[in-house]
Amino acid sequence: MTDEPLIGPVEAPDLHVMSFNIRRRMPRNRPGSPDRWATRKPLLRRLLAAERPTVLGVQEALGEQVEVVGAALGGSHRWVGTGRDPGGHGEACPVYYDAERLELTEWRQLALSATPDEHGSRSWGNLTRRLVVAADFTDRETGRRLHVLNTHLDHLSRRSRLQSALMIAGLAHTAHLDDPGAAIVVTGDFNADERSAVHRRLTGDGVLRDAWDAAADRLTPEWGTFSNYGPRRRGGRRIDLILVGGTAAVTHAGINAARFEGRAASDHEPVQAVLRHRADHEAVDRRQEAG
Repeated sequence: MTDEPLIGPVEAPDLHVMSFNIRRRMPRNRPGSPDRWATRKPLLRRLLAAERPTVLGVQEALGEQVEVVGAALGGSHRWVGTGRDPGGHGEACPVYYDAERLELTEWRQLALSATPDEHGSRSWGNLTRRLVVAADFTDRETGRRLHVLNTHLDHLSRRSRLQSALMIAGLAHTAHLDDPGAAIVVTGDFNADERSAVHRRLTGDGVLRDAWDAAADRLTPEWGTFSNYGPRRRGGRRIDLILVGGTAAVTHAGINAARFEGRAASDHEPVQAVLRHRADHEAVDRRQEAG
């Protein structure tokens, strides 16, 4: 039996977007630990099979986990993105998409560093390699264009987070200038919350907006997104975000604090939003007003 989704599959012109740090598979866990991948894998499958977002930005995915996520989403989903280490190994931040709905037109992976085209490069004080995956799409149903960025910022270096935020904001700004009729989506674990300097750098030039703030309807309380397998926390820090820009309008947003028999699929809660191109959103509103 399918579990009840927070949003679930949507139809055009809507786009269902999710950001989810699935927690990397750890080599050792204490007996009974909620962090065990063997315990979490079926929970992750249940959650993703119910939600089936049009676009999903994942963080902390190792090789097998990348495949598990793709299989859970169903046969129509594809993904782009490789591991952050030289040779494409290590943690990845793949962008998954429903290929029946979206046509991939271009994608690239950049290091979050002073030399972004050098795969695996590091700068700005972070010991861990960090990256951003950029993917461009055309909506097969509406003809609208969509630019997606997915990332995972450093957990230790504040300088790295700030410089990475500037770089990502710059990529979004360039996408908006080059393609002003397109929607822009940024998904990620930013290791900094909505009150941080990182958030201000991402949204400061007005191109990007926090989908939670922009949503016409919020489907859940404002749960903290890093629970570490603990209880849901109302009013906690939102370090996992969906940001939107360009022509994207946000109809719904939510933080999916699902538990399965009391267990969580990850130490992070996935965040979700339903988007529409602004013109499509206005057209739907006019039809509803006309009765």
